[in-house]
Amino acid sequence: MKQREAIDSYDIAVVGAGMVGAAAACLLARAGFSVAILEREEPQPFDGSGDVGLRVSALSPGSIDILAEAGAWRQIERLRHAPYGRMRVEDRDEHTVMEFDAAEFGLEQLGVIVENELVQWTLWQSLLAMGGARLHCPDQLIGLECEPDRQLLSLASGKQLACRLLVAADGINSGVRSLLGIEQDFWEYGQQGLVSVVQTATPNPGLAWQRFLEGGPLAFLPLEHGASSIVWSLPEARASRLLELDDDAFLAELGQAASGGEGHWPDQPVSCGPRAAFPLTMRLSKTYRAKRAVLIGDAAHAVHPLAGQGVNLGLLDAAGLAEVLIAARREGVPFASEKVLEKYARWRRSEAEVMARGMHSIRGIFIPEELGPLRRFGMGLISSSWTAKEAFIRRATGRHRNAPALARGASLTELLHPSV
Repeated sequence: MKQREAIDSYDIAVVGAGMVGAAAACLLARAGFSVAILEREEPQPFDGSGDVGLRVSALSPGSIDILAEAGAWRQIERLRHAPYGRMRVEDRDEHTVMEFDAAEFGLEQLGVIVENELVQWTLWQSLLAMGGARLHCPDQLIGLECEPDRQLLSLASGKQLACRLLVAADGINSGVRSLLGIEQDFWEYGQQGLVSVVQTATPNPGLAWQRFLEGGPLAFLPLEHGASSIVWSLPEARASRLLELDDDAFLAELGQAASGGEGHWPDQPVSCGPRAAFPLTMRLSKTYRAKRAVLIGDAAHAVHPLAGQGVNLGLLDAAGLAEVLIAARREGVPFASEKVLEKYARWRRSEAEVMARGMHSIRGIFIPEELGPLRRFGMGLISSSWTAKEAFIRRATGRHRNAPALARGASLTELLHPSV
């Protein structure tokens, strides 16, 4: 039996260094916790001169603030990003519309489109520069034993680590969640999200555009140099067929789905890069905590990409966890106690449930054509009410009242040393 002193011990171990796990590790290490990070493989160096990757995220202003506190945003901003200040949502035709303009709400922008690979790589660089974070890579968790005062982790490399708190950030098929015995509610939509980078006859004017079609929503998100990243939710059979088409045939179908009247954007797509598709599901863990363990990001939840909030929701988890743990330590409370972890779990699960079930319900309203009158009435109601539009924008930007303080402009320093 191994002696306790032979095992490296940390305050916190984060399993998974994707965007959300790496952000959480950065925030916690910057807040003074000793952090171990387990990751199977190191991210590839980001090449800003290369083609735009297929997987991108629409980062909200709240998420940008979180990434700034994690030490990553300046490098992202320097390398490649595409801000947008306008958003347009259309029903089947272009006559029923919701439009949002950042200036209307006193904002510089509604969001920024950034490649997932770039976010992960910049966070990884931030972790490498931190004294309080230690990377165990390549490695992975293969066994877990919860003792009264710690979690004991067995790794594929043969190492053992101990931590006061285990953070599961290992994605939608989380092995840690399985080891903890946490169950999920989930829905399989029978749909794929088809993604590609396209050029249109008229460059994207910095507009995030989305139209609800019979099979699911189609979105054009702005990239640098007038290109767009598309996300097209489709029944599985049609997605598979579109992946097999040659570029000209695919662009013709895409153009037909996006077409509108004179002066409408997007106009005709003229070129596209590689295409890929991923399954669409909705998952919500029944709890976000176990003894000395919590879930964050996709390990905890997965939402339909309808509103582009998946990564933002995960970054809010990371910021919320940091806020709760910092407050506990500042108040002299054991940060891995059940009371503290329950506070995090209740807060973040309730927020995820609002988003996940909301997107699930909206999808149910927007796809069936027989609900067209109700759909158009709802869109008109929101468009005509500044209060409703503001509430929508507050949540979309991650700056609503129940959002973590870091997403609302607070700094880690302010959390660590609040004014008396």
